[in-house]
Amino acid sequence: MLLILHPNIKETDPEYLKTITHLQQLDGIKVQHHHVNGQQQQLHEIYLLGNTLALDLNEIETLPAVEKVIRISEEYRILGRHNDLLRHTGFHYKGLNFDQDSLHIFAGLCAVDTPKHVEEMMIVLKANGLNCTRMGAYKPRTNPYAFQGHGKQCLPWVFDLAGKYGIKVIAMEVTHESHMAEIDQALKDAGHPCGVIMQIGTRNTQNFELLKAIGKQKNYPALLKRGFGITLNESLNAAEYLASEGNSQVIFCLRGMKSDFGAPHRNMVDFAQVPTVKRLTRMPVCIDPSHSVGSRDIAPDGVLELCHATAQGVLAGANMVLVDFHPKPQAALVDGPQALTLNELDVFLKDMEISRKAYLSRVDAWKQNTTSF
Repeated sequence: MLLILHPNIKETDPEYLKTITHLQQLDGIKVQHHHVNGQQQQLHEIYLLGNTLALDLNEIETLPAVEKVIRISEEYRILGRHNDLLRHTGFHYKGLNFDQDSLHIFAGLCAVDTPKHVEEMMIVLKANGLNCTRMGAYKPRTNPYAFQGHGKQCLPWVFDLAGKYGIKVIAMEVTHESHMAEIDQALKDAGHPCGVIMQIGTRNTQNFELLKAIGKQKNYPALLKRGFGITLNESLNAAEYLASEGNSQVIFCLRGMKSDFGAPHRNMVDFAQVPTVKRLTRMPVCIDPSHSVGSRDIAPDGVLELCHATAQGVLAGANMVLVDFHPKPQAALVDGPQALTLNELDVFLKDMEISRKAYLSRVDAWKQNTTSF
C-alpha cells in the first residue's frame, strides 16, 4: 500500500508525527519512507509492506498527513505507476529536472583517456549549450586484457574540467561499491563542481549486491541499463532493487538486446519499449544508441544509422540520450568505431531537436483527439 502525503509536509509537523505513530503500531506492517525531490516541492511517500489487504483503506485515508492512498501490485512496488498515469515521475538533481517529460543529451566519452580529449569534448559541449555528459572512468570489458579505464586516477581532472566548462551532471559507470567512495572523495576534493549519476552497466544489471549498495546511498541518482540477455521484466525488477533500499532516483536505460537477429547492428535495438517502460513505471527512460547500433555506418539518405535509431527513441518519448563522441575516434581506447566526431555534434543536436518537436506534436495530436481515450 502506498500513502502519498500532503506536499511539503515536514517530519516535525504534528500531522506527520501522528500519522507515523499510528502506522508504526499496525501489526505485521513494515513502514518505509521515501523522499521525492521535485522541482518546486518535496514529496513524501510512505510504503506499507506486509499484509496490507487486512488494513481498512478508509481508516488510512483519514490520517492527518495523508493526501492519497493507492493499493499497489507486487511488482515494481516503489517505481511502478500502478495504473495511476497522473502520479509524479522522476526527480530534481543539480538544478535539472529528470522526469518522463524532459529530455537531456549526455554526449561524451565512452571511456576517459586523456585530459586533452576530455577538455576538447567539454569545450564543444559548452559551445552547444549542453551541461550534461558521459565520462567512463571504470570500464568492465569482456576481454581481461582490454583497457579497463583509468579509474580514480582520472577523477580529479575530469571533475575540475567539468567545473571549468559548466557541466552540471556526469553519467559515470561504477562496477564496485568502492568506486562510489572514490567518486565521493574526488568530488569533495574538487569542491563539488558537478553532480554524478551512478551508471550500472548491462553486465551488472543483476549484480544485486552492487544494486543494494547504490540503493542505500541517497547522494547520487542511478542509471540502470537493461541487461543484454534478460527480459524487460527482470531488468525492471533490478531497478526496483535500487528503490527498495531507499534510492528511488532511478533512470532506466534501453541499450539493445544481444541477439544475432539484430545483425549487422551490435545489438537488437529495443527503443520501441520506451513508452512501455513509462507506462509500467515512473522512471525517466534513457536510450543508448551507441551501444545498440555500434557503428558509424551511413544509410543511403546520408544519415548515420546510429542517428536514425536515436531519432526513433526520441520520437517514442525518450527522456535522456547517452551517446558516444570522441575528438579522435580512431585513437579512442574503447568503442572508437561507434563514436561520433565533435564536428558532428551540431547536426546531431539539430536532428534531436527535430525529433523532439515531432514527438511533442504527436502527443498534442492525440490529446486533441479526446474521443480516443
